[in-house]
Amino acid sequence: MVFKRSERARADKPVPIPVKIVVAGGYAVGKTTFVGSISEIEPLTTEAALTSHSDGVDIAGEAAKSSTTVAMDFGRITLGDDLILYLFGTPGQDRFHFMWDDLIRGAIGAVVLVDTSRLEDSFPAVDYFESAGIPFVVAVNAFFGKMHHSLEDIREALAVPESTPMVVTDARDRDATKGTLLELVQHALALVNAG
Repeated sequence: MVFKRSERARADKPVPIPVKIVVAGGYAVGKTTFVGSISEIEPLTTEAALTSHSDGVDIAGEAAKSSTTVAMDFGRITLGDDLILYLFGTPGQDRFHFMWDDLIRGAIGAVVLVDTSRLEDSFPAVDYFESAGIPFVVAVNAFFGKMHHSLEDIREALAVPESTPMVVTDARDRDATKGTLLELVQHALALVNAG
């Protein structure tokens, strides 16, 4: 078979490895923003308007919200020529946690976003990934540049072992989000190589 020059160049180009990552955490912690800040495609979101039924149930802390994720968020980022990350953001409210089992299928790991003004909202996500045996990093989303607690205090409050990476991030900032994702990929690879 004879290849034209452009076909030969395409045939020699490595095929990127697809990697699935879950972005989880409590309600209004910044998951949709995190996925949107890094995605190279227009992110798919499943936002629905908040209704009066969520008053007193869905507490957003300092975040002002008029809508919420009801199924998932989806985004994609290509890292170099050999890696494509597919990001799946989970819904944060307890009533949607039944969907997490489907969203984690095939994932190499998760980013658990934490709002330090509402640490208790992070317990279910940390517990979920620990019990599922999925590698994760804890990413403290510094809303408006504020952290209400130190990383050491957060680690202790969440009862997260030293082997689980913790980072400070800003879900609105592409570079901070990319750094968090790279931390997760490195952590997951280290666990695979150690096992």
